[in-house]
Amino acid sequence: MDFIFSDEQQQLRDSIQKFISKEYGFEARKAIIASKQGFSDKVWAHFADMGLLGVAFDEAHGGFGGNSVDTMLVMTELGRGIVVEPYFSTVVLGGSLIDLAGSEAQKQAILSEVAQGKLLLAAALGEPNSRYELNCVETTAKRDGAGYVLNGHKAVVLHGESADKLVVSARTAGNAREAKGISLFLVDKKSAGVAVQGYRTIDGMRAAEIKFANAKVGADGVLGEVDAAFPVLERATDVAVSALCAEAVGAMEALNAATFEYLKTRQQFGRPIGSFQALQHRAVDMMIHNEQSRSLALLASVKVQSEDPNERKRTVSAAKIQIGHSGRVISQEAIQMHGGMGVSNELAAGHYAKRLMMINATLGDVDHHAERFASAA
Repeated sequence: MDFIFSDEQQQLRDSIQKFISKEYGFEARKAIIASKQGFSDKVWAHFADMGLLGVAFDEAHGGFGGNSVDTMLVMTELGRGIVVEPYFSTVVLGGSLIDLAGSEAQKQAILSEVAQGKLLLAAALGEPNSRYELNCVETTAKRDGAGYVLNGHKAVVLHGESADKLVVSARTAGNAREAKGISLFLVDKKSAGVAVQGYRTIDGMRAAEIKFANAKVGADGVLGEVDAAFPVLERATDVAVSALCAEAVGAMEALNAATFEYLKTRQQFGRPIGSFQALQHRAVDMMIHNEQSRSLALLASVKVQSEDPNERKRTVSAAKIQIGHSGRVISQEAIQMHGGMGVSNELAAGHYAKRLMMINATLGDVDHHAERFASAA
């Protein structure tokens, strides 16, 4: 298998690195987080100009015909810069759901708008009682003429407050934990009966609680086949988890680099603390964890394209397990080596640690994916 990136992929990565290093520094990011919206429209427009918002979409839908490896490259660099713009929620998870479930007309209308930076998406999948289980859906969608009426509560919807449209999983048949009977709907956030309460998460991102009270959705708002959305949900979230693993690798690399630089400059007993053998051994452990995570994230970005669902599930879950474990080790070591300053807002180390912690808790933590890995054996 060829793991050498093409010239186009190298250029893509270099352009993102250049933008983040020059325009998205730590202080600029802090100012963006402090804003009411929680992300920058200017940065988002620049991402659109760079072509990042359409990397993974077909050319027929306004994209550039990329694949999950291209998405991995983008997410790695966004992780390195701990970027807070809604790329994951809009392009990766929301875009994947539209791409996999939508009709040709829906994809033409939605994905082209996303690629141009004119439309934000959010995937409203999780619920207060779902605990990472995609089949646990209590939100209901009842027939109402040609359309549906939605009622229920979606929890921790990433960037749900700023989204223009929501991709919502709702139950059209069966009981609350059946895989069969789940459908997907495209809902305008400003529709009557949709209540959104936004808040900031610990890593500087934004999320929302969204409640539906007799919210009406027309027939054109149905995504894919009614009662049969579960396989699409699984595949789209596997793509999203693979992207999260790539983001985590970028964050680990940056956190390691910041920590190793600190070891070279921090003086104790008249010499840099990086000269102490005990800290050198711990730094090597951090590098090993990073390399293991990088390898599995790269494998997941390739295998997530597999048509074999068990191969896809096992590889993606294995990567998420490694990412969760390694992210925790690297974060703890980095904070310890930075001393008391490691948890302060003045240093980037604590911000990287918080983001890695949230990545572990997004779309399934280590325990959840360990069970999933075993069940797919």
